[in-house]
Amino acid sequence: MRKTLIAGNWKMNMMREEAGALARGVAEEAGDAADRVDVILAPPYTALGAVAGALEGTGIMLGAQNVFWEEKGAFTGEISPGMLADSGCTWVIIGHSERRNVLNETDEMVRRKIEASLKGGLNVIVCVGESLEERHGGKTIKIVGSQVKSALEELRIKDPAGFVIAYEPVWAIGTGQHATPDEAQHVHATIREVTGNIMGDHAGRIRIVYGGSVNEDNIKALLAEADIDGALVGGASLEAGAMANIVRIAGE
Repeated sequence: MRKTLIAGNWKMNMMREEAGALARGVAEEAGDAADRVDVILAPPYTALGAVAGALEGTGIMLGAQNVFWEEKGAFTGEISPGMLADSGCTWVIIGHSERRNVLNETDEMVRRKIEASLKGGLNVIVCVGESLEERHGGKTIKIVGSQVKSALEELRIKDPAGFVIAYEPVWAIGTGQHATPDEAQHVHATIREVTGNIMGDHAGRIRIVYGGSVNEDNIKALLAEADIDGALVGGASLEAGAMANIVRIAGE
């Protein structure tokens, strides 16, 4: 049985004080629903400390939005898995579409970040997804399957429950558009099949979540699908009431 996971990616938003207030608001408004669902909040690096303090004793977990693959050294501006753990993070998001498309992050870079994070004791959410052009070209399954293979082949995962694949169609990120539950389920089922071919029995414990304009209105229908185990929430996670509502619906 895979536990539903709801992760909020705050992207490049929130100063420290407002980040702490938002985290406290989510915890308070979600109440005991957060006990029935794995909830992760991923603020920007600068607010990790403030959010870690606000989440203390709540059961909600802290995540980061990115990581570098080296442990330490002359890598100006980068943050290592050990530094994230030292800041209270137990999860890290890797390969978000904005990093792939805006910052030219490649499958090889994503893979190195995954390996370093697992070695450093972090749980991983790795993002995959197709662009609008690829979708229109009928290449969704080919692109997503290739990204999943690149992330997983010959990867050693000790705890499959600590490894999550987020399907994020690039065309749905911050656009207000989203895949229908049927469309998302079709891709998730393919990811499940590819994952099973690579990892065998372990694949049944790996959660596959949907990301792309998830909100209070569409979360219930998405979670009703067999292979959608949760959501990576963007804009809606910046409002305590909306994020808490998503968590409550997921916990029903």
